[in-house]
Amino acid sequence: MSVLNTNRISKLFTTGCSLLLLCGISLSLMTSDSIARAETPTKKSAAKAKADSDSPGALRMLDAIKYLASDELEGRGVDTRGINLAADYIVKEFKAAGLDVTTVEEGAFQKFTINTGSKLGPANELQLAGPDGKTIPLVYDKDFRSCSFGGSGKFDAELVFCGYGIDAKDAKYNDYANVDVKDKVVIIMRRTPQQGEKDSPFAGAHGISRYAALRYKVSTAFGKGAKAILFVNDYYSTQENKKEAKDLEQDAIEELITATENWEKASADKRDNADVNLKKALLDVQQARKKLKEARFDRLMEFGYAGSGDGRSIPIAHITIEKCNELFKDAGKPTLQELEGKIDEQLKPESFELPQWKAKGEISVKQIRTEVKNIIGVLEGKGPHADETIVIGAHYDHVGYGGEGSLAPGSTDVHNGADDNASGTVALIELARKLAARKEPLPRRLVFIAFTGEERGLIGSAHYVKNPIFDLKNTVAMLNMDMVGRLTDDKLTVFGTGTAPRWKKLVEETAKDYDFKLSLKPEGFGPSDHSSFYGKQIPVLHLFTGTHSDYHRPSDDWDKINIPGMERIVSFLEEIAIATAENPERPQYVKIERPAPTMRSGNRPYFGSIPDFGGEGPGYHISGASPGSPADKAGLKAGDAIIKMGKTKIDGLDDFDLALRMFSPGDEVDVTVLREGKRVKLTVKLGKPK
Repeated sequence: MSVLNTNRISKLFTTGCSLLLLCGISLSLMTSDSIARAETPTKKSAAKAKADSDSPGALRMLDAIKYLASDELEGRGVDTRGINLAADYIVKEFKAAGLDVTTVEEGAFQKFTINTGSKLGPANELQLAGPDGKTIPLVYDKDFRSCSFGGSGKFDAELVFCGYGIDAKDAKYNDYANVDVKDKVVIIMRRTPQQGEKDSPFAGAHGISRYAALRYKVSTAFGKGAKAILFVNDYYSTQENKKEAKDLEQDAIEELITATENWEKASADKRDNADVNLKKALLDVQQARKKLKEARFDRLMEFGYAGSGDGRSIPIAHITIEKCNELFKDAGKPTLQELEGKIDEQLKPESFELPQWKAKGEISVKQIRTEVKNIIGVLEGKGPHADETIVIGAHYDHVGYGGEGSLAPGSTDVHNGADDNASGTVALIELARKLAARKEPLPRRLVFIAFTGEERGLIGSAHYVKNPIFDLKNTVAMLNMDMVGRLTDDKLTVFGTGTAPRWKKLVEETAKDYDFKLSLKPEGFGPSDHSSFYGKQIPVLHLFTGTHSDYHRPSDDWDKINIPGMERIVSFLEEIAIATAENPERPQYVKIERPAPTMRSGNRPYFGSIPDFGGEGPGYHISGASPGSPADKAGLKAGDAIIKMGKTKIDGLDDFDLALRMFSPGDEVDVTVLREGKRVKLTVKLGKPK
């Protein structure tokens, strides 16, 4: 299940609690005859399935989940060899189950490429040029580095120093207030003013302010029209780095003193061991002093730090304090340390333009494109509704070795993702096996899809609905499973029960035979693949057994999976699928008149757009607007790309989220979108935060 982290875009969903913001499905009206037909023998075996972990189905699922959640599969990260092993396994199981795996050009694989990182390009040059032919050349790796989260491009533009690059209404502080940065190169310090002061308006939670985030600073500068960004370290942080090195030296000295004392006290039979400890302690002191002497406290960001961009951003580099001060001195300005001191003292910006100075150069950052694939298996229907489709899905990717998607900071261990979402994948395979074993075909086509890229923002399902194998107009429902492996106390959450008139009743009545304690959620959007289909006005259903402390951590392993519980869920969804397929009427889509919690809340007004993370090209792409939301009322539609909000340029979700925070509930804001290649201006009246 996806956690869309806003630090990646900064990516949107930041913690496991976003799982609880899921939603929706819809089914059609059920006749009494079709309900009767749904009463298959699987109901009678439910009690046995609840208790029997040695049934053939349970043993199959256990073997499958052990494999999909094994270290060999490398956490099924989209850029790992392991995810391809998983794909090969799934298509083999689809075929063995009896599905048609030849409906796509590549057999069962719907292939496409996504951005999975950045690498340094061939041309990365930078110089500062002043009056009378004065130039300050910068050497790569010594004086500057390109930033992986930026874009590529040449620039030759005037320079503006913008302090910390912050525009914060809540703190009544704006580094951009008295300078014009449009089409100019901005120099921005990292972090925030008044670091280390608990009472500072920028202290933030745990001493970290959201205004310190690189993504925030980039979005702000981009939105105000900057041509490129040159980051420079704040002086406070360099002194903290130096203090840390001195502390390490002092620790080593204390260890040497202790080792010396122990050596003096050591008896003859323990002298050899004391000698070893003393020599080691002395070596540690020497190394600590060498590091302190040679250390570079003004550290340039390593290429790859803070992740990668989407290739559409402005060029971004990181320069040293030394070169920045050389520029300021030649331009008759105070040093960076002096400017930082003034800002800290008065909490007032010290921004200024350098009209006779330009930054000239080229930054080259190449996006790494990786081929990924959805896996599709088909069970054809028979009868007058055979051309109508029910999609049953589960994503099979996970977060690999951690990184941005992990909730275990710094961990590089394999995140096996047994529950998320090997459980849903295994359940999908088992459900395909059961439905394919029926003697008579169902009246409607069943399409089983194992989606890729869910953890990076529902990318696989977004790609499918843009490039459907079967006409979406004849796709009557989508049934989704994401994290169904931890059934506890019989509690099953079913999202989307409000999206069809009789869906709630069917789910409740069917669940009685399986002793589930249901938690029903009516909404139709949320951070799993069903959201992509509901955005196309297709009724959806999502099953989920709850979050847990192993979510997006290396500890999500197969031995914690409740296999008998999964059997019950598979049988339960089998009945729902059969009922949907056999109902003469297709499900009636219901527009849920409530906000879809697919974005961060907080102190920004309510807009109501639904991100489309598979969108290509400039702007913040949306897959729709939450029914009844300000965006919906203003006429925003699926497929729109927001490129401007007020006077702020928008090139992604981060930019949009930042721009939104500049307004208040009740404000009427001009929003420019790209719609089918044309610019359309709409006016959105913002709502109260949800």
